[in-house]
Amino acid sequence: MRDNQVKQKLQAGGVSIGTFLFEFSTTGIGRIAAEAGAEFAVFDMEHTGWTIETIRMLIATTRSTAMVPLVRVPATDYDFIARVLDMGAMGVMAPMVESAAQAKALVASAKYPPLGRRGAAFGVAHDDYAGGDIAQKIASANAQTLVIAQIETAAGVRNVNEIAEVAGIDVLWIGHFDLSISLGIAGQFAHPQFQEAVSQVLAAGRRHSKIPGFMAGDVPSGRSLLDQGFRMIAYGGDLWLYQAALREGVAALQRHGRKT
Repeated sequence: MRDNQVKQKLQAGGVSIGTFLFEFSTTGIGRIAAEAGAEFAVFDMEHTGWTIETIRMLIATTRSTAMVPLVRVPATDYDFIARVLDMGAMGVMAPMVESAAQAKALVASAKYPPLGRRGAAFGVAHDDYAGGDIAQKIASANAQTLVIAQIETAAGVRNVNEIAEVAGIDVLWIGHFDLSISLGIAGQFAHPQFQEAVSQVLAAGRRHSKIPGFMAGDVPSGRSLLDQGFRMIAYGGDLWLYQAALREGVAALQRHGRKT
């Protein structure tokens, strides 16, 4: 099985910077993101409507790069988690994790026995269609798969210590928009209640050796998150990065055109 360079870097105390992909389901998007320096990409199934076949194509066209393909599944269900891993995803992100029981179900779906209940299929996409010792493949997959629990509700924050205690959870990822909405302060990220929730997640991560993760909308906020202790950062998403760059260029040329 392939080494998960992102997981290894994080476990060694490092920082990993990647991005989200929501909109551009092309055969080149993964390679474009990798060439730009993204260490991981999260292919989103929660908000995009992308089908399993689309995710399969995105993973397959990314695995030729050094970038680690991850998938955010729409729910903590075995059917989603095991299938995207079999297709070659090197990790999964599950939304709305609110309890230790949910976190345990997530881990169980992502890991082979004895750590979980993932069904066995070998010589397929996730092991690059290669032969080899099955026991070694199982041990490698269990070690290399990155499991990310999103803490993005008031209930998730209340139970974050119990969630963080679950063996096999690697990352506690704050879903900031959903969390602010759940707290009744939609979009108010400077609000003391939101900041207190963030502090609780960071504290639980430190207490149980879990990596804190967050999506940064811009470079200044990303720097601030790194200074707070977040070590897995997704820099924006494809549609917003494209729109921001296009807006900046169009506006600059329009301003210049008005001067001539």
